[in-house]
Amino acid sequence: MMSLSFKAKAIGGSLGAAAILALLLLWNPSGRGPTTGGSEAVSEAEPLIFYCAAGIKPPVDKVIRRYQEEFGIPIRVQYGGSGTLLSSLRVTKLGDLYLAGDASYIEIARKQGLLAEAIPLARMRPVIAVAKGNPKKIRSVKDLLGEDVRVALANPDAASIGKQTQSALTKTGQWQGLADAVRTRGVFKPTVNEVANDVKIGTVDAGVVWDSTVRQYPELETAAPLTDDASSVMDVTVGVLTSSKRPTAALHFARYLGASDRGLLEFARCGYAPVEGDEWAETPEILLLSGGVNRPAIEETLRAFEEREGCRVTRVYNGCGILVAQMKAGERPDAYFACDVSFMHQVADLFQDAVDISETDILIAVQKGNPKGIESLKDLTAEGLKIGVANAQQSALGALTDRMLRSAGLLDGVMKNVVSQTPTADLLVNQLRAGGLDAVIVYEANIAQVREHLDVIRIDLPTAKAIQPFAVARRSKHPRQTERLLEAIRSAESRERYRGAGFRWLVHSEEP
Repeated sequence: MMSLSFKAKAIGGSLGAAAILALLLLWNPSGRGPTTGGSEAVSEAEPLIFYCAAGIKPPVDKVIRRYQEEFGIPIRVQYGGSGTLLSSLRVTKLGDLYLAGDASYIEIARKQGLLAEAIPLARMRPVIAVAKGNPKKIRSVKDLLGEDVRVALANPDAASIGKQTQSALTKTGQWQGLADAVRTRGVFKPTVNEVANDVKIGTVDAGVVWDSTVRQYPELETAAPLTDDASSVMDVTVGVLTSSKRPTAALHFARYLGASDRGLLEFARCGYAPVEGDEWAETPEILLLSGGVNRPAIEETLRAFEEREGCRVTRVYNGCGILVAQMKAGERPDAYFACDVSFMHQVADLFQDAVDISETDILIAVQKGNPKGIESLKDLTAEGLKIGVANAQQSALGALTDRMLRSAGLLDGVMKNVVSQTPTADLLVNQLRAGGLDAVIVYEANIAQVREHLDVIRIDLPTAKAIQPFAVARRSKHPRQTERLLEAIRSAESRERYRGAGFRWLVHSEEP
């Protein structure tokens, strides 16, 4: 331990006390370092390293004890101000999990590349806390400025409650006056718990804390909300760090912490307002209904998601007409990935707002060399051709093809040559390549992998395209995990897979 102490002193000037605490937390006296054989190569005996906002300690301590008893996975936790912990993470880039008192720190961690997944847990709002009975009769921020009132605030650079206090009162023009009063006759503290303790023991007359903090101290009461601004309500959020050597194990605990029937029960008992969480399952199963056109673009993403999350994604690929009929008959997936927005609209009441992921053109594919000399949609009406189209009742492509041909006045002329109607376009492409058809109307994405074996004729009509939306079910048992699946599909890695599969990417916010 002497050598570690010596090193801590030597680097103290550059890293600061918070970073040294993080290094001490991660020090392994057995000499066993993390292995590098993969994301889950570290022994299960190695603890997960968890950085947690000090104000959230009561429920987190209870959840950790229950989790360790149930699964035997040790968790080493460091409590501190959300800002202080984030500063440690920037320097050390070590650890597995980070829980912040408000989501703004999570967003900062994301932007700085420190954090991957995030799971919301509970909501809190800042309030003015006083001793029971409110002896100074404090009713507003203005009352905190009285000459005989001593106030404790959390440091805005260290704790989330301090940051939110500064932000809320800056909007109302009251921050500078209150900050000056605190410097004169009050005190700034590094954590919300220290503010509450000062009010409890009478060192100060009032302090700004979270409403959930007041509920944990029977000696305190809420004098008033700090502000009526709804934006001051913050989400307590836990995230998995990009530095984690065991992201699947870290996500396992984070899911447990955010489960409606596990960790969130403790948050409710400790006076927090928990968010809607997933039902707990050690190996969750997500049911995804997807139009067949999406399959080549998402399969690799789904496999990677399953491995990282420790879950199963049960895929049902089919024509969107068939999938919509199944849902109208009572099938309830966790997510639906439609071939086109028109088939999402038909079941929109079952889902949250859809996100458009990609688009692809509808075109004519013919055998290599175009032996029949087909140059346009009109040419598909020529005598003797064998045409293949998707079924208009079973698939989005079929419905879009029908609409497109009707608008061009060519439906009857083309349909007299149709000898094959299928629920998915991959069957049409196979029939074309086998020589059974002269031409097919398909998505460009359907032929991306066999493009060199076919010729294509583009269709110069605004209706000759389809947009693929993804939506999470309103009544999913695993809404948070399904939202993370959507994040994976919207990721930069997924974007490249889509482009390679013949789609145009529509998630512009994900562009580098």
